[in-house]
Amino acid sequence: MGGVEDEEPALKRMKLSSKGLVGLSNGSSSKEPVGGLSSDFMARPLPSKGDEQVVGSKGVIKKEEFVRIIAKALYSLGYGKSGAHLEEESGIPLHSPGVNLFMQQILDGNWDDSVATLHKISLADESMVKSASFLILEQKFFELLNGEKVMEALKTLRTEIAPLCINSSRIRELSSCIVSLSPRLDIVRVRSRSKLIEELQKLLPPTVMIPEKRLEHLVEQALILQREACPFHNSLDKEMSLYSDHHCGKDQIPSSTLQILEAHDDEVWFVQFSHNGKYLASASNDRTAIIWEVGINGGLTVKHRLTGHQKPVSSVSWSPNDKELLTCGVEETIRRWDVSTGKCIQIYEKAGASLVSSTWFPCGKYILCGFSDKSICMWELDGKEVESWKGQKTLKISDLEITENGEKIVSICKANVVLLFNRETKDERFIEEHQTITSFSLSKDSKFLLVNLLNQEIHLWNIEGDPKLVGKYKGHKRSRYIIRSCFGGLKQTFIASGSEDSQVYIWHRSSGELIEALPGHSGSVNCVSWNPANPHMLASASDDRTIRIWGLNCLHNEYQNVHSNGVHRYCNGGT
Repeated sequence: MGGVEDEEPALKRMKLSSKGLVGLSNGSSSKEPVGGLSSDFMARPLPSKGDEQVVGSKGVIKKEEFVRIIAKALYSLGYGKSGAHLEEESGIPLHSPGVNLFMQQILDGNWDDSVATLHKISLADESMVKSASFLILEQKFFELLNGEKVMEALKTLRTEIAPLCINSSRIRELSSCIVSLSPRLDIVRVRSRSKLIEELQKLLPPTVMIPEKRLEHLVEQALILQREACPFHNSLDKEMSLYSDHHCGKDQIPSSTLQILEAHDDEVWFVQFSHNGKYLASASNDRTAIIWEVGINGGLTVKHRLTGHQKPVSSVSWSPNDKELLTCGVEETIRRWDVSTGKCIQIYEKAGASLVSSTWFPCGKYILCGFSDKSICMWELDGKEVESWKGQKTLKISDLEITENGEKIVSICKANVVLLFNRETKDERFIEEHQTITSFSLSKDSKFLLVNLLNQEIHLWNIEGDPKLVGKYKGHKRSRYIIRSCFGGLKQTFIASGSEDSQVYIWHRSSGELIEALPGHSGSVNCVSWNPANPHMLASASDDRTIRIWGLNCLHNEYQNVHSNGVHRYCNGGT
């Protein structure tokens, strides 16, 4: 909306009242003029001077629509004079005189007149007219009620709102406002008259009333489409510009080794960044796990070395608040550690069965564990068993996840089958692959699952509702070991994976295009983890006993010695 109070050509603009009311539903108000031109009640452009009816090189943008949307944006931005001049010079009105009159009547609180005008704005859909009338009369009802004119409000409800014969449940709610001394706040809708116009804009056809912020919405759509089409986009959206088409280069992908962490004494099997990106945890065949701290300049140093497992440590899992860490020994025990002190605060074990996997419940009050007897157990943090699910729920060597709402448990129940188990309804859904599954990874929003297969393929499944295969990634090598992959980058736009050929592979998630194969390790790359707080930081764990931190190419030349035992700090290109 928006209007003008400056000089207007008498024949081009109708004189609108400056008494437009913008206030709460009790009628409190401030002035708000409305812009528009006049001829009659139908929205149509004034005669053009032979101008073309389309603009743009492709011939797909209708000039009338284009000008009206620009005028709408000018009024919304507060540039009333500019909007009026655009209407005058183009001869294209933003709204028809009937619509202008309708909006002014709404702002002035002339409810009966506004309903009458609404019926004159040639709307083909009668149900739409009824719905719009309902909104207007509901506003009238509340303003009467708030003005303590109870009998007039009751009359409006009985003789004007009820005969519309729509939304009977809402009518009952309105009735309760009269009989109740303290009606529920969610029923008594407190809104300004200008807010009512915004709601009517959503309801009425856009040719009649252009939706608020329509131009901004179109521009945002264009930027989003450009971003999604860019295979290397990995920077904050605020860096996108309207001045030129968007395109990123590979320099946005973390593809240079900026630090090598060498604190483990044997193969490194697992790495995982904390949710806040401030820590990295690693698990090794040397029977230890290490918590690394990410410094303010991006370099990683050893915070704690966690010892106590009697067998190799196969995986780690961060608590939702990143204050605690689970470590899982190979068919041994699970230990819970305090991240700040590095002390073990709980050991989980079960007689007659060894533990093979673990994860946290989203609330942080429980943990979930998989056992060698193929069962899954839910424990309180003190080790008290809450619930268990027996049968073929997990394999001897398996990943284990739970969705962010705490409903679905995800595990590998057979060599080629992933189980999606609803712990509330006991409903079971399955992802059946034609190859043996070696590992999987759940997306941050719990809507997608990344499944690594024996045949050197990675499959992307949408697990909302019935599982659907939506992507495949190829190129990495896997023949003997468990290789893990992950989601990562800005908005998890990329897929990264380890490989037995000592390289890290990165694909664009939507297109499946292989973007990078990163050399550097001298042994199989077992696991990768992308920093969730820094799209320019990636970690990889290898049989060569090292962890590599990958960052942007532009920072590669800044560092002479990238090896580290965890004492020195090196920047890795954090944003």
